[in-house]
Amino acid sequence: MLPSPLCSEFIPPGISFLIIRPGGIGDAVLLDILIISIKKAYPEVRITILAEKRNLGVFPLIPGLDKVLCYDRPLNLLKALRSRYDVVIDTEQSHRLSAVVARLVLAPTKIGFDTNERRRMFTHCIQYDLDAYEPDNFSALLKPLGIDSKLEVSSVTLTLPPKSVSKALQLLQPLNSESFIAIFPGASIKEKRWGADRFRLVAEALSAFGIKIVVVGGKEDRKQGEVISGGGLALNLAGMTSLPETAAIIQKSALLLSGDSGVLHIATGLGVPTVSLFGPGRAKKWAPRGEHHIVINKELPCSPCTTFGNTPPCPNNVRCMKDISVEEVVNAVISLLTSMGSMSSRCCKRD
Repeated sequence: MLPSPLCSEFIPPGISFLIIRPGGIGDAVLLDILIISIKKAYPEVRITILAEKRNLGVFPLIPGLDKVLCYDRPLNLLKALRSRYDVVIDTEQSHRLSAVVARLVLAPTKIGFDTNERRRMFTHCIQYDLDAYEPDNFSALLKPLGIDSKLEVSSVTLTLPPKSVSKALQLLQPLNSESFIAIFPGASIKEKRWGADRFRLVAEALSAFGIKIVVVGGKEDRKQGEVISGGGLALNLAGMTSLPETAAIIQKSALLLSGDSGVLHIATGLGVPTVSLFGPGRAKKWAPRGEHHIVINKELPCSPCTTFGNTPPCPNNVRCMKDISVEEVVNAVISLLTSMGSMSSRCCKRD
């Protein structure tokens, strides 16, 4: 076992890392700051990610990775278990399986959060702060390595594959190069969804100001996109793009309107302004920060209720989301666009 903390004199050239990241898109995007910090401290480092099918599409957007393996593909998992690494970092916050995998991987140094029995699987345990901004928790995992990350999330930028950019431009041709905002109506759980009908009302109000709208999302969001865009109100691209292509469309937008979602974090990583709607989720932990981000959160006494990704059944009919009005969302979008001056002159003025 290497000494703790691991000083740079103990880090050999070409050190190899395995970073374990099961879970959703948002957690994966926020690992960007951890990966960049490692590469900045040790330029010759080799980094392998052990991801999951549902977040696998994020990692082509993050520079500095040497290999990406899939956690829930048996051959990939076996490959990780048979390989030897210098350092394993399990970035999962609560579930135990990834900690067991970290334990089984051949590596002298194993770092992870001490949230439960999983602490016994690591050589170096890091306290997890349930109320801290999540990138700060991820950065804390680097302390045993002597890496003190000073990067701000706003300074971290995702990269887009050229093919994804070309596909996005092709799909956006109906807009004739006009400025637009993107709407993502989806969420990982139903309690975090604001509702397609409400997003449509927002789209109707914004259209009266001359603002063009594009709906993005996966195949599971296609029907919501049809509700929002029906009658030519918006360009519905939900279900027509891969995750990198969706990111490329968002990068071309003036703003993303979204609930608490992984797509929201992609927009942040691309430097795109956002208006986000929070209810059950912990805004203090997950919401974008900075002057070009507006977070709408009713902050009811019963919210946030999501802990370690688990949201209990709501006895109040998800009032924390339903109390968010169409008017305040429209006002937030108009306010942000106006403050940035990012739309064409005919936008943000009623026809």
